This record gives sequence, structure tokens and C-alpha cells, in this order.
Amino acid sequence: MPVTTELVLARHGEAACNVAGFVGGSRTCTGLTDHGREQVARLATRLTGEPAFDALYTSPRQRTQDTAAALAHALNLTIRTDDELRGLDHGAADGCDWTSIKTRFGGRPQRYPHQPIAEDAEAWNTYLDRASRILASLIRRHEGQRILIAAHGETIEASFAFLLGLPRSEAEQPGIVTSHASLTRWQQHRNRFGHTVWMLAAHNDIQHLAAAAEAATG
Repeated sequence: MPVTTELVLARHGEAACNVAGFVGGSRTCTGLTDHGREQVARLATRLTGEPAFDALYTSPRQRTQDTAAALAHALNLTIRTDDELRGLDHGAADGCDWTSIKTRFGGRPQRYPHQPIAEDAEAWNTYLDRASRILASLIRRHEGQRILIAAHGETIEASFAFLLGLPRSEAEQPGIVTSHASLTRWQQHRNRFGHTVWMLAAHNDIQHLAAAAEAATG
């Protein structure tokens, strides 16, 4: 079946908040580490060998902005920032130690998806609804094109819920592993009867990072 629309989500590189272990929300995210920038540079180099993308979107948080900047430079694209692509709103947990927040909550935000992890935070299922709406909007806007998103891991997890049509739950569901600077590819296929279906072509693809690591140790 021919591919019509393609949605490629590139998770941001390693961020300072990831290394320090604090909640890097809208107020406190300080961007990528030097290692994260190296990861994104390898990702950008890899993507230059692919067919051209029609649009590049990202969230306003600094780690995704840093990632998008490297991709935009390498691919000659304009960054389109959409606030709805931001990760989970953390409320009072923004800037706090993740271990303390998870201990108090009883697990990660997905553990109790109808409950916020902190005061003024967004419940996981509320986040999934928001992320699904923006993904649907971008797909409609760029029908028949290749869309690249410099994304949060949460956005990638939301793409599974949205494109696989997974129902919301009151209990934690199995999660997915998404490495820094990895690629997730969704392709819309159309059969000879005109029906379309979304198919997962790749997830957590870090071939560009694995090759670099092998070369460094070889």
C-alpha cells in the first residue's frame, strides 16, 4: 500500500533536567546537555539522507527548542512552535526532584491517569486528550506530506494512544521506552479501495547513536 502522510517524531536529546533528576517543566527547563547536543547532531545528520520534510514543529520548552534548532539548520526548515505540543503541565511539581514527586504520588504520572501529580498539574488522561487534538490538527493540516516533530517522550507516548485508538483508563497501562534523540515513525497507508490506516513503521530507532558508539569503541 502506498504511503500518503508520514509523521516522524524525534525525541529531544539528553537534557539538563534529565541528568539532574528534576521536573523540567515550562518554568525550569534549561535545555540540552553537551551530550544531548551531540546526540541531536547525529540525528540531524541522519535525517539529511531522507526525503525532504514539509514541516518541522516543536514545543516551547528549551530542550525541544534546542533539538528543533539543530534539525532546522541541517534540514533547511523553519521551526514552528506550538504550545499544545508541550509536555505534561507539572504545576507545583515544576523544578522539584522527580523521585520525591513520584514517591508522594505513588508512581509516575501514568500510575493514576485521572489524577494530577501536584497542585495545578495536568492529569495524564487530560494530557493525552490535548496531545491527541494537536496531533490530529497537524495531520489534517499536512495531509499527504511528511511532518517532523521535535518532541517530548510524552508526545510520542500520546501518539500511540491517539493513532492506535487506545481508550482512556483509570489504571496505569503498559508504557513504551523512548530514548533521547530516537525516532518514531507513523505512516498512513491507502489501499486500492481508498481506505487508509495508520501503521507504526519504527519506534525508538537509535541506529544513528548506536553506529556512533560502535565507531568510538571500535
